[in-house]
Amino acid sequence: MRVVIQRVLNASVTIEDKTVASIDNGLLILLGIVAEDTQEDITWLTNKVANLRIFEDQNGVMNTSLLDIKGDAIVVSQFTLYASTKKGNRPSYIKAARPEVAIPLYKTFNTTLEAVLKKPIQTGIFGADMKVQLINSGPVTIIIDSKNRE
Repeated sequence: MRVVIQRVLNASVTIEDKTVASIDNGLLILLGIVAEDTQEDITWLTNKVANLRIFEDQNGVMNTSLLDIKGDAIVVSQFTLYASTKKGNRPSYIKAARPEVAIPLYKTFNTTLEAVLKKPIQTGIFGADMKVQLINSGPVTIIIDSKNRE
């Protein structure tokens, strides 16, 4: 399981000219899933995301987490995070989980993150053509992979 998290002043997801998710201060989380992902990956990753100290404290130092600031989150499924560009110029997405595997994991990730944050999160719609807008704060963008826990 792989996420690209972006610290945002605001973010939104629009589908067919309708805003389906919108937040202010918090995280936009792009989520990629592979077939081998498990509940262990979800638990580890949601805790990491919620507790990652990337928000500024009263001294302007990145020392507080999404939990600390009681920030909001949007989670957007993004199979292209597992694109392979090794051969040729057309990316291969063979590593990304098929929808029948990815959708239940995506839903479980979202409910687990809500439980960790103790508040509802917002989401895009799995498989939809989404328009994502954001104002990245910092900018702060971090990639975390549950299979490569560095």
